[in-house]
Amino acid sequence: MEPLSSVLLTFSAIALVASWVMLIIAASGEDYTWTLCSIFVPPLAYFYGLFEWDKAGDAIKMAILGLALLALGLS
Repeated sequence: MEPLSSVLLTFSAIALVASWVMLIIAASGEDYTWTLCSIFVPPLAYFYGLFEWDKAGDAIKMAILGLALLALGLS
């Protein structure tokens, strides 16, 4: 694996985990059931973020950045 590719994959993993944590924090302000669902079913956290854009918009933007870095690292 090339060094640039591994750096991009590392930063994409960090960005995706950070966005998931941000979504858990945003969901915890809403209701405890959203928090538990976001912890145990991570795709549901992103589903929550899409419908609560005003509360979780930054986390979704960071997830999009992480996916873009992932695509660049794998290509």
